[in-house]
Amino acid sequence: MSAAHGEPARPEIRTQPQAGPSPEALAAAEERRARPGGAPTPPPGVPAQPQRAPDPMNAVWDRLARKADLRAKAGLARTAAPRTDAIDLAGNDYLGLSRHPDVLAAAAAALAEHGLGASGSRLVRGTTGVHEAFEADFARHTGAATAVLYSSGYLANLGAVAALASGPVLLDAHAHASLHDAARLAGRRAETFAHNDLDDLERRLRDLKPALVAVESVYSVLGDAAPLADLHALTSAHGALLLVDEAHAIGTIGPHGAGGVAAAGLAGQPGIVLTATLSKALGAAGGVVAGPAVLRRHLHDTGRTFIYDTAPPPAVIAGAAAALRIARESDGARTELARRAALAAKLLDAPAPAAGVCSPPAGDARAATAWAARCAAQGVAVGCFRPPSTPDHRSRLRITVNTGVPAAEFAHALDTVLEARP
Repeated sequence: MSAAHGEPARPEIRTQPQAGPSPEALAAAEERRARPGGAPTPPPGVPAQPQRAPDPMNAVWDRLARKADLRAKAGLARTAAPRTDAIDLAGNDYLGLSRHPDVLAAAAAALAEHGLGASGSRLVRGTTGVHEAFEADFARHTGAATAVLYSSGYLANLGAVAALASGPVLLDAHAHASLHDAARLAGRRAETFAHNDLDDLERRLRDLKPALVAVESVYSVLGDAAPLADLHALTSAHGALLLVDEAHAIGTIGPHGAGGVAAAGLAGQPGIVLTATLSKALGAAGGVVAGPAVLRRHLHDTGRTFIYDTAPPPAVIAGAAAALRIARESDGARTELARRAALAAKLLDAPAPAAGVCSPPAGDARAATAWAARCAAQGVAVGCFRPPSTPDHRSRLRITVNTGVPAAEFAHALDTVLEARP
């Protein structure tokens, strides 16, 4: 408002123009800002900014970034790229059941009836008739007295070891990472014995009681089998419980695909607990623990990864149930799986496989990555395993045979892998 409208006039203040900082001073200040360590001195005429304490989180992320760069330089970086239409010799869908029409129809029907998710843990509204029917059928299929579902094979292993290990845990050196993680997370003393070495295991069992011994029936990287009959005799003699991870055996070996424990004539033995995933030969998702009847009550009451986890979606379990029924009647597919796996191992100079895993050595990590990339460029997807994922510290390709791939495509894929070999 002007003085004419009642506001008193303000005196006019004149100031002399002041020169700003020179371009040279600004450049010097910018150079100081770029230098590490400490706050830079501002140029003349520029007010000093308040200093801030270093953000400790920046140091955390910088350290992680440096480690990631080092892994990349060593050829150990991992990527989760979307899958393509390549011929699949990398996934674990051994019998091609993930897209079987009956499996998809069963899942669709359960989806329409129960909705997308389970909406709660197994003890709080998460259990449906679909879950209970699968557990009963899986127990019958493997010869166990009972079975308990989990949302993944990883959580099944964590839950089984934590709930069953009352003393030390002895693990085969080649056992799944989830078993080693389970022993550590359970807070139990964990020791590793040499792969499939009964003498080494017996030496440890003499001093460590009561022990839980954890093995795989078919090992996931090298594809060889555990001597389950001898292991059971040894653990029984020492009063130890034998936990057998059947992830790569259910559906692929044993009578009607019942797995390695059944193949060894040990189904239903009270000193054995088996675990499995539904994500391999059954083409679904989820995990399961099976064994004596009391196991069900014990896991329901004390199994933290059962009690506190949301139940697997009913639609997924309905699909897995259909896949289990189909796998039971798929002896012809298992015969073809064994034939293809043996052929791949022979052509690629890999160890003879017990089921559908063929793992030829691939040199160092960079060579393995390059071999897998050349295969991918030719339309063939293969697994690339590098330390620390390989128990023998050697980089390998992993060929997982899939009988859902037509025979001509499988032969072409093997030729491609051979031609791409370093």
